[in-house]
Amino acid sequence: MRVNWELRGNRLFLYLSGELDHHAAHQALVEVSAALDEHMPLHCVLDMSGLTFMDSSGIAVVLGTYRRLKSYGGELVVARAPNHAAKLLTMAGVDRIVPIGAVVQK
Repeated sequence: MRVNWELRGNRLFLYLSGELDHHAAHQALVEVSAALDEHMPLHCVLDMSGLTFMDSSGIAVVLGTYRRLKSYGGELVVARAPNHAAKLLTMAGVDRIVPIGAVVQK
């Protein structure tokens, strides 16, 4: 599991790649939180296109990221989630609080 990030203007892009399972979720959230704390973005895109696997632990990463951003008025979008990850997030109802899909420029 790798987390890379890129700041473009006022938007932070977080790129997840590899397997996001219960072994990797904690470290992923630590790395995501560090990037959020460093940049305090108001707009954040969690790009999941590099994931090869995600179990229910990935839901915790998405919701943890969402809560952290919401605490200071930021917003999260999940982008380019593989079918298996998007299906899991939708089945869990995450799509009702975090948009899942294409990045919309503001």
